[in-house]
Amino acid sequence: METLESELTCPICLELFEDPLLLPCAHSLCFNCAHRILVSHCSTSKPLESISAFQCPTCRYVITLNHRGLEGLKRNVTLQNIIDRFQKASISSPNSPTESRRLQPPQRPYTATISGTIAGTIGGGGGGTSGSSARSSPATSSHSHPHANHTNHANHANHTNANHSPAVVAKMDPRISCQFCEQDPPREAVKTCVTCEVSYCDRCLRATHPNKKPFTSHRLVEPVLDTHLRGLTCLEHENEKVNMYCLVDDQLICALCKLVGRHREHQVSSLTERFDKLKQTLENNLTNLVKRNSELENQMAKLIQICQQVEVNTAMHEAKLVEECDELVEIIRQRKQVIAVKIKESKVMKLRKLAQQIANCRQCLERSSALITQAEQSLKENDHARFLQTARNVAERVAMATTSSQVLIPDVNLNEAFDNFALDFSREKKILEGLDYLTAPTPPSIRDELCTASHDTITVHWTSEDEFSVTSYELQYTIYTGQTNFISLYNSADSWMIVPNIKQNHYTVHGLQSGTRYIFFVKAINQAGSRNSEPARLKTNSQPFKLDPKTAHKKLRLSNDCLTMEKDESSLKKSHTPERFSSTGSYGAAGNVFIDSGCHYWEVLLGASTWYAIGVAYKSAPKNEWSGKNSSSWVFSRCNNNFMVRHDGKEMLVEASLQLRRLGVLLDYDNNSLSFHDAMNSQHIHTFEVSFLLPVVPSFMIWNKSVMILSGLPVPDFVDGLASDLQEQQQQQMGLCRQESPYLTGLKSCH
Repeated sequence: METLESELTCPICLELFEDPLLLPCAHSLCFNCAHRILVSHCSTSKPLESISAFQCPTCRYVITLNHRGLEGLKRNVTLQNIIDRFQKASISSPNSPTESRRLQPPQRPYTATISGTIAGTIGGGGGGTSGSSARSSPATSSHSHPHANHTNHANHANHTNANHSPAVVAKMDPRISCQFCEQDPPREAVKTCVTCEVSYCDRCLRATHPNKKPFTSHRLVEPVLDTHLRGLTCLEHENEKVNMYCLVDDQLICALCKLVGRHREHQVSSLTERFDKLKQTLENNLTNLVKRNSELENQMAKLIQICQQVEVNTAMHEAKLVEECDELVEIIRQRKQVIAVKIKESKVMKLRKLAQQIANCRQCLERSSALITQAEQSLKENDHARFLQTARNVAERVAMATTSSQVLIPDVNLNEAFDNFALDFSREKKILEGLDYLTAPTPPSIRDELCTASHDTITVHWTSEDEFSVTSYELQYTIYTGQTNFISLYNSADSWMIVPNIKQNHYTVHGLQSGTRYIFFVKAINQAGSRNSEPARLKTNSQPFKLDPKTAHKKLRLSNDCLTMEKDESSLKKSHTPERFSSTGSYGAAGNVFIDSGCHYWEVLLGASTWYAIGVAYKSAPKNEWSGKNSSSWVFSRCNNNFMVRHDGKEMLVEASLQLRRLGVLLDYDNNSLSFHDAMNSQHIHTFEVSFLLPVVPSFMIWNKSVMILSGLPVPDFVDGLASDLQEQQQQQMGLCRQESPYLTGLKSCH
């Protein structure tokens, strides 16, 4: 029955075939197992429906599927019928192998298996042989040594126990029974053989483990539970212990999986190797996790500390708020009392005046009433003589009283409405309604269009939206080095100049380098903090200069302001000096400045001159030959209708308009360039790329007519844009080797 059952077992699920398919190679396979094989080949880019073939797991024959897929394969009906009859026979016979295996616990294989050999090979040594010897059948040993000496066995047991690992040793469990006894119930186990993976009573131990080889190498420990010794078994092959690791499927497998199973073409490793690698990975990850937990704990402690500080600060600010509000309430209460006293004092004054007037009115009224009574008595007298005698005096008094009635009537035009005490607290109410914490001012804004510059000064103007909340301003500036990351530039505070405590919205910085670009920040400050403006790039003008009379050729005449030079054959009254242009044909003059930094721009008004050479030179440049004929000078030259650039005796023709009347010269000393431009037509003519090693001086030569110099000019926009593009190109080529010697300077023509 066991042989028949093995023939009816699927090679994939290791169970009896269920709904078997008959493959073209004559092997069979469960329908569900075949479906799982197809599913294992699926991916996001390869759906199940697109799989048209798979390999037979038994012989690796390629099975081709039609459009119906697995449904297109034939069912093995005969095999299914055999399986049904086999299952019925197994149920009716309780002693069948299948039923016995279902009712009884699995027994361990004691004979040497192929897994020991494969594991020994992967493990790198004689593990297979050792394992085979160690796993010899106890039953065989029992028959071979029936009269083993128990005393020798006890000594062997003590010797073995002293050498085994403490991790395997367990405490004596009275419920552990001998697994080799045939009596029922079995006797209590006294030892467990780690090699055999079986627990023995004293009698069975003497019978199966005599003190002879190979049993002397067996490891005997105190009785332990079967689950402590039983290793992990393969999920696909029953009773086979896992002894290797599949790196492809990332799972534990047994030797049969590697030899005949679905892992036979997969890369595997020994359990020891995988154990060491995974353990090392786990230890590293654990170390990182512990470190991360420590960081989280520190962060949490900081957060808790911040929370506590927030509570403290909140209480402090709440107390400060109550204190400030109480002070405001106290001020209002005091002002209320002061104003109330003023009102009462005004009331007393008004009432005092009114009481005096009331008394005056009462007195006048009493006199008038007495006069009226007397006059009425006189009117009752009918005797003319008596009436005339008595009434004349009364009539005079009444007439006098009537005439002076305006004097007698008191003034009652007093202001009872208290208009001079009008209360209007609308402004104060508005201020109180706006009570809030003071915040840092909004960032100021630098007004580029209002900023001005000279060759050594820059005046910076800025505006602020909440100007009234600003206590002061702080101006910071430094030389712009072409760095586009302003945050990094701002953090490098070593090179920054700071002007503190500025009260106005403008400031003039003195002592700057001429022809140099600067970065400016403005910081608005109050008690709550400060805010910075956006950076602004401002530039000083070019260095102004004039023609140096000490260098002018004898046949050149300079104007009084030393800005114009003219060819004059009759002008010979000049003393000879070493710095003067002296050779015949070298009709030149130099500027009165030496430039060793910055970016400078000047223009030359050429007028009607058609023969000239304009550029820069070192102080050491020879004065007895044309500029550009040596390695210390660089010039742009015109000779009638030909335009050229010249350096170190090398000339190169360039394109320029015959109507060129104003030549622009841009010397960017810091970025190693000298360029010439048609200033009227905003066109670039040529650029020298020079690594200047010494200060240079502007140089001018003419052979006819005259030229005029305009220096100290700001760089025009079209020239500035070209210079910026050139600077970016140079920054991109910083990794390339460039000529540093002034004697071997490359010429670059840009048309």
